[in-house]
Amino acid sequence: MAGLQIHREEVAGRVTLRLEGILDGRTAQEVHTSLASLSGHEVVLDFTHLREFKDSAVGVLTRDLVERPVQLRGLATHHERMFRYFGVGTGTSPRRAYYTPEDVLPA
Repeated sequence: MAGLQIHREEVAGRVTLRLEGILDGRTAQEVHTSLASLSGHEVVLDFTHLREFKDSAVGVLTRDLVERPVQLRGLATHHERMFRYFGVGTGTSPRRAYYTPEDVLPA
């Protein structure tokens, strides 16, 4: 199984795109095309079944996720952080750091 498979599931007006396989810069273009065809729908991107998720895909997907609300599901912590670096909210609240500079440095 090479590349990426995009499984579309629609329930009660919400479309879930379940991604399976390898998501990289090239295959992220396929996801971009799928998202463009779903304008006007509530969309969930499910990353749970990916075998590989290359960081280059985050840059490709970011413009789609900034322009419209898309719920993200099944992201690893690393990829949640990558999306946040690009200004895309992942729907999870960031965890408090183990310590903050204010805790360590005296006033």
